[in-house]
Amino acid sequence: MSTIATYTDLQNTVVEFLARDQDASLIARIPTFIQMCEAKLNRTLFVRQMEARATTLTTFGVTDCEYIALPADFQSMRRVRLTSASQRPTLDFMSAVQLDQYRSQQGDVADQPLFYTMFGSEIELAPTPDGAYTVEIVYRQNIPPLATNGTNWLLTLAPDLYLYGALLESAPYIKKDERLETWGTLYGAALADLNKLESTSTFNAGPVQVRPEGFGVF
Repeated sequence: MSTIATYTDLQNTVVEFLARDQDASLIARIPTFIQMCEAKLNRTLFVRQMEARATTLTTFGVTDCEYIALPADFQSMRRVRLTSASQRPTLDFMSAVQLDQYRSQQGDVADQPLFYTMFGSEIELAPTPDGAYTVEIVYRQNIPPLATNGTNWLLTLAPDLYLYGALLESAPYIKKDERLETWGTLYGAALADLNKLESTSTFNAGPVQVRPEGFGVF
C-alpha cells in the first residue's frame, strides 16, 4: 500500500482494499463514499483542528447591523465575543424566544450587545449595536472536503480514519462482504483514538484551575 497523502491516493487505496479494480461502476462511486465519510466525521469528530476563528465589524446605523452571517463552513458555536469591548466582551447565548422576550421587555434600544442567538445562517445580537464593534466568533468548522482541496489536515493526521470510513460507506453498494465488520471495527477504533487524543492533549495543556462563581474571567 502506498502513502495516502492526497485525495487521489485515498481513492486508489480504497480501490486496492476493495479488490475490485475491474468494477468500473464501483470505482465511480468512491468519491461518494469519501463524501459520506466526511459528512459522518463532521457529526462525530471533535478535535481542536476543527476550531476556527472569524471576525466581522458591525456598525450602528447600518441596516440590520444586529445580524451577522455565519461562515460558510460553520458547524457549531463555541464562543461569541466583542474584541473591541473592555466590559462584558463575551456574549451569552439566548434562544430566539428568549431574545424576542428580552427585546420586548427592554425595548429595542441600541447599546453594547450582551446576548446572541442563531437561526438559519445568521447570528442575531441584542441589544442592537450602538456603535462599531468587532465581533469574534470561535466555532467548530466542517472538515475541508477532499474533493475540492486535494488534501487536508485530517488526511495528514489520520489517513486510516478516512480509509476505513470510506470502506465502511461502501457497504450499501457491495452488500455482503465479510470485511465490513472489520472495517467498521477499525473505523470506530480510529475515531475513538482521535477523539481521545484530543481530550488528552487538551487536559495536558496546563493545570486545570477551579474558579469560584462570580470571579470568572471573560
